[in-house]
Amino acid sequence: MPPTSDPQMLMLLYFVLPVWLIAGFADWLCHRATDIETTTGLKETYIHILMFFEMGLPLLAALFLEINALVIAFMIVLFFCHEATALWDVNYAVTARRVSPVEQHVHSFLEMVPLMALLLVISRHWPQFLALFGFGEESARFELKQRIDPLPGNYIVAVLTGIFVLELLPYLEEYWRGKKAKKREQDT
Repeated sequence: MPPTSDPQMLMLLYFVLPVWLIAGFADWLCHRATDIETTTGLKETYIHILMFFEMGLPLLAALFLEINALVIAFMIVLFFCHEATALWDVNYAVTARRVSPVEQHVHSFLEMVPLMALLLVISRHWPQFLALFGFGEESARFELKQRIDPLPGNYIVAVLTGIFVLELLPYLEEYWRGKKAKKREQDT
C-alpha cells in the first residue's frame, strides 16, 4: 500500500514527526531563555544529548529498517530509557533554574509525541508486536534488514535536514554556550 493511502503512515510522516521536531526546537528556546549555560550548565546539556540519541536511534531505525520484533523491542526499550532520562532531566533542572509552565508544556509534547509515534508503528506492525511476546500467527523476526518499501528520498532529506536544523544545531549551540560559560567560570 503506498504511504499516501495509509492514514497511520500519513500521521507519522506528516504530523507526528514535524510536531516532535518543533517541540524539540521549542524546548531549546526555553533553555536559551533561562540561560541554561549559567544555571544547570553542561550537565543538563549532556542529559539532552543523551535523550537526543535515545529517540534519534529508534527514529533512524524506523526510517531505514524493516519494522519487525527486534526493531519494535529496540523502540520500546529506548522509549522507556528516554522517559527515565526525561524524569532525571527535570529533577535536575528544577534544582538550579526556573522551568516555566511553557517549558513544562513543551516537555509534555516531548514525552507524548514519541509514545504516539511508537503506538502508530506498533499498530502498523501488529503481528510482529504480538510475535515479540509469543502471540499471534507470525514468528518474531529478529534481524536488521533495510526497508523493502523505502520512504521517498526527498522525504528522508527533508527529515534529516529538519533534525539537523531544529535539533542538532541548536543543541550543539547549547553545548558551546555551556563550554564557554564553564571556561569563564574557571578563569575567574
